[in-house]
Amino acid sequence: MGAKTAERATRLQPKTAPEVSARDRLLAAAAELFYSEGVHVVGIDRIVERAGVAKASLYSNFGSKDELVRAYLEKHFRERQERIARILATYDTPRERILGVFTEIEDTLVRSEFRGCRFISATAEARPGDASEVVAEKYRSWLRSVFAELAQAAGVREAKQFGRQLALLYDGAAVAGRLDHDRAGAARAVRAAVVALLDAAIPPQPKGRRVARSG
Repeated sequence: MGAKTAERATRLQPKTAPEVSARDRLLAAAAELFYSEGVHVVGIDRIVERAGVAKASLYSNFGSKDELVRAYLEKHFRERQERIARILATYDTPRERILGVFTEIEDTLVRSEFRGCRFISATAEARPGDASEVVAEKYRSWLRSVFAELAQAAGVREAKQFGRQLALLYDGAAVAGRLDHDRAGAARAVRAAVVALLDAAIPPQPKGRRVARSG
């Protein structure tokens, strides 16, 4: 085989996919099972079987199931921060950004694979001090602060309280999307409530005054 032929044959060979680490496989398996069935229902044996690794790999990478739950929720937390950052960068005004965040969750609600908020599900049966409670509180504090900062930028007087109200609507949307049969109706109701809050709290933009001409 000539040099050029060998070179072409090398270029045509399919590239092998990078090997996925045992840690990433465990996280992927945990994310799938925890979200579909519940953090407290799924045991370690199910996770290692789905990941295709030895049980010792779970303990060497995470130490315990509780720490695996922490890693699973922290990964989702980072992904949600990234998604909301992209949404906020899309719009120009604080009001548009708030509505943009709720538009995203409205779109999520109507998807068949949506099974509710991961943080709410994970903390539903958690014991005080569990990893799920710790990460969920970090997430909720961050979400409230995002809404409060947007409210302050929009001119809302009680921005912190307004941020809490928006966070409650955000949580309520996730719960309604999980429990209601009419998910589209729930999404519309949440949006109407957000718009009503915004209209009541954000003062209208003053109209430009005409400058009187002299002479």
